[in-house]
Amino acid sequence: MKNTRVYKMSFASVYPLYIQKAEKKGRTKEEVDTIIFWLTGYDKQTLQQQIDNKVDFETFFAQVPQLNPNVSKITGVICGYRVEDIEEPLMKQIRYLDKLVDELAKGKAMEKILRK
Repeated sequence: MKNTRVYKMSFASVYPLYIQKAEKKGRTKEEVDTIIFWLTGYDKQTLQQQIDNKVDFETFFAQVPQLNPNVSKITGVICGYRVEDIEEPLMKQIRYLDKLVDELAKGKAMEKILRK
């Protein structure tokens, strides 16, 4: 998977798309934020700073306060790839986020999405 172009994409430009995807399926921005907080350790203020600073995905994940220790429980296919088989760490983290938002949009319960 050599799509390093995605690493330079602004997180702020993709974040509204995550929200839009969730809202189309009756979910909320707050639920998207909860997923991001769970995955990354960001809180409302630090997430907003990342958005305001228009950081790219590479920077967004490099500055993660603490990646959730349960990320290994995130499995399945996203964008045609099995998440657990992705070797590039940054791409894996991006796909974790994609997968969680996808699960939200598909109506999965938050408890299951957050691997509780």
